Amino acid sequence: MSERRFSVVICAYTEDRWEDVLAAVVSVLRQSRPALETLLVVDHNAALLERLGREYEDAGEKVRVLANAGPRGLSAGRNTGVAAARGDIVAFLDDDAVAEPDWLRWFDEGFDDPRVMAVGGRTVPAWASGRRPVWFPEEFDWVVGCTYRGLPSGRVRVRNIHGGNASFRRTAFDAAGGFATGIGRGGDERPLGGEETELCIRLGRALPEAVLLMDDRAVIHHKVPPARERFGYFRSRTYAEGLSKALVARSVGAGKGLETERRYTTRVLPAGVARGLRDLVRGRPGGAGRAGAIVTGVSAAALGYARGTWRTRRGGGATFAYGPIGARPLGNRPTGGAS
Repeated sequence: MSERRFSVVICAYTEDRWEDVLAAVVSVLRQSRPALETLLVVDHNAALLERLGREYEDAGEKVRVLANAGPRGLSAGRNTGVAAARGDIVAFLDDDAVAEPDWLRWFDEGFDDPRVMAVGGRTVPAWASGRRPVWFPEEFDWVVGCTYRGLPSGRVRVRNIHGGNASFRRTAFDAAGGFATGIGRGGDERPLGGEETELCIRLGRALPEAVLLMDDRAVIHHKVPPARERFGYFRSRTYAEGLSKALVARSVGAGKGLETERRYTTRVLPAGVARGLRDLVRGRPGGAGRAGAIVTGVSAAALGYARGTWRTRRGGGATFAYGPIGARPLGNRPTGGAS
């Protein structure tokens, strides 16, 4: 085991996920490769901040509860965690996910190469219904925050890793700044994303020799609630992804911002449609639904991208802020509301 110290950041925003947050923390505490600390960053929810503070008031430095020190949203919450982290490596885990016991061990192994600045892992869906909806294509598992068909397997170099199952050297943020607060999920209900893609591209520009890895042995299980198993959510999430990609392209350019997406759209998705139609011909359940969902998802994303591009050309859209990364550690007993 290396001497690298890991800080794990979990961002939480709602008491509706109380049990999920506790399970996420337990999965970190049970790692075969122990973490230095777990940082729970609460996004502008005074009641949750106080409740978590009470829950972990006896945890000492192993679990610390912080208020998001920036604007509402996941990016600022992650930046708050990074600023407060004492580890050499900062790992991120979704608040509705649990990590397998060797999660940090595989991350740690990736950083043996000094060129490696980030390591991501594989995220497996845990469907609330107990099984994947027959119409839901594996090529679109990113819709529910999971690893999707078309990504390379094993331990491979990638353009970007995915934020709910990720780790970065602390020095990566020193070089590139934090997560852009103009991208990703914020205070509204639209399920935007893309903040980790933008950061990884920016990191590659700041450190051209940097290596980013995906290691599919670093596994987490991500809860998929019933609402996200519905076709209406699928359609709205793919549309929102198009909006997000327009923002990413605005920030880092369409060349890098859409490099991986071009291969995905021209090779992975047509193969998925063909697979669905083949299943339909063979009488297998869900084939037509999966093919139709892929076509719908591509169309919705394209519409979102066109709408987002139009907005940015008119001077609208997000205002990007990369730093400075700031935090207000509150210890384990909150004394006021989140701000």
